[in-house]
Amino acid sequence: MEVTGKIKKIDETKTFGASGFRKREMVVTTNEQYPQMLLIEFVQDKCDLLNNFQVGQDVKISINLRGREWINPQGEAVYFNSIQGWRIENLQAETSGEVPPTAPLENLETAPSIDDSEPDDLPF
Repeated sequence: MEVTGKIKKIDETKTFGASGFRKREMVVTTNEQYPQMLLIEFVQDKCDLLNNFQVGQDVKISINLRGREWINPQGEAVYFNSIQGWRIENLQAETSGEVPPTAPLENLETAPSIDDSEPDDLPF
């Protein structure tokens, strides 16, 4: 799945537990009629993907949805969902060169005038 939008916030990398689990969170505001502010987390080696991005950039993020079950002390099941990013691309670089430059009008040649005396040999 993919999410596109503008980066609203990028947190620093946080490390948890003795195993050194790393997580870095960011918030993206989607570009739609009712914009959504989505918290997307990058874990372990994917945390470093955010180093080259800044607040305000338009990006496309490849994501996976993650869900977990936790049994609380009362014995009830509680469910948690998260959005986990695994690739991020800058959209501004893709759109900056879309329109090729046009040639100046001075360099254009004029078409020769049409001579009605020549036969019309087109098949249609």
